[in-house]
Amino acid sequence: MSATDALDPVADVGGPQQPLLAVSGLSKSFAVRGGLFRHGGVVRAVDDVSFSVDKGEVLGIVGESGCGKSTTARLIIGLIDPDGGEIAFDGEPVGPALSLRELRRRVQMVFQDSYASLNPRLTVEDTIAFGPKVHGITPAEARERAHELLRKVGLDPALFAGRYPHELSGGQRQRINIARALALAPRLVILDEAVSALDKSVEAQVLNLLLDLKDELGLTYVFISHDLNVVRFISDRVVVMYLGEVVESGPVESLWADARHPYTRALLAAMPSLDPDRRTREAPIAGDPPNPINPPEGCRFHTRCPYAEPVCSAAAPKLMPTGTDRHAAACHMVDPASGHSKAAPLRESENA
Repeated sequence: MSATDALDPVADVGGPQQPLLAVSGLSKSFAVRGGLFRHGGVVRAVDDVSFSVDKGEVLGIVGESGCGKSTTARLIIGLIDPDGGEIAFDGEPVGPALSLRELRRRVQMVFQDSYASLNPRLTVEDTIAFGPKVHGITPAEARERAHELLRKVGLDPALFAGRYPHELSGGQRQRINIARALALAPRLVILDEAVSALDKSVEAQVLNLLLDLKDELGLTYVFISHDLNVVRFISDRVVVMYLGEVVESGPVESLWADARHPYTRALLAAMPSLDPDRRTREAPIAGDPPNPINPPEGCRFHTRCPYAEPVCSAAAPKLMPTGTDRHAAACHMVDPASGHSKAAPLRESENA
């Protein structure tokens, strides 16, 4: 097998209209050990999550810590097994039609902790070349590929190929992790808080590098972050998660201009601003997130929502279109038939 054949991106199967990644009804629960005098419970970390990622786009996933963002990423890449749901890559179901080995060939991940993600006993060159060697590339070809990728991420192979992780800065280590993720020529890269541990100046450089690589290599990204400013900069569409569920999704500018879920509005209101006239004077969200072992009935956000009414605790809202292209929210105020006092009434054409 030649290096060219083994490292070429996998061919597009379904055409540009077919999503590269389709997640349907994805669920994952974790058992919690109980103490001597209490019973353990189950944390529903990801609960019936569905979304798709179009080819060539950047999908941002946002939410508070513990909302299920990282668990969703690990389910997609196969680091943990789902309890339910389906994942399809370019129309091929993961598992029956697409093996885990082949999935790793097509999907790679960059983690938050750049140092813990690297083997301290491997040089930079060996780190990047390891994956191609496992997939049948000769050591010489893998080394050549590693040097090529170092140049792509802005590092001179002559200076960095022989270094070890402890000899690098945080930004340099994350560039190495990006190069390693690209070593098998994947089509989808999942970036889990990949820039959150970096200084702001370095963060901007890495974000611009990611966009350049996306255009150059035809990549698709799933970008997970708690920083909404960064998500707005890099993303085309955004998925908002709360307590394991998707509560809103839509094009980034549409969501920023007209967020329909109270939780999304609170997240946007909590964003820091450099404008002294727009400083936050009161907390956008009251209270702490509920216990994920025993989440509230109905809408899981109703215990913290200023618009909560009896219907919110009685029934769980479904993700519904808001009327804007590809914009949907799981809120009773979006559903005209929910009975919420702030829900838009049904139009005559809809009653007919």
